[in-house]
Amino acid sequence: MEMNNRAQIFFYSLMLGILVLVLALALASPVKEIVDSTRNQSTSVLYTNQSTSSPGLDCSNSTISIFDKGACVVSDLSIFHFIGGLIFMAGAIISARLIFA
Repeated sequence: MEMNNRAQIFFYSLMLGILVLVLALALASPVKEIVDSTRNQSTSVLYTNQSTSSPGLDCSNSTISIFDKGACVVSDLSIFHFIGGLIFMAGAIISARLIFA
């Protein structure tokens, strides 16, 4: 049995939507780790023979400036915007084929 073009496009877009959804779920943990390390007071990375530390935003400190507080809020919301955007794109791809097919 041979499928027509509409059925092939439907299954292709369904697979593409599921791929974007799985990508969003797979990237949720690394994005959260990056944001958590950005919000901490300092982050340290250990290499083979050296240790380097880079300053974080120190969001738990109540005496930081309003600009740093704004950066903390924006970095905290980036998890929701990035992962939510990918999930929204996956839903849009899947529902577009269901509505306009």
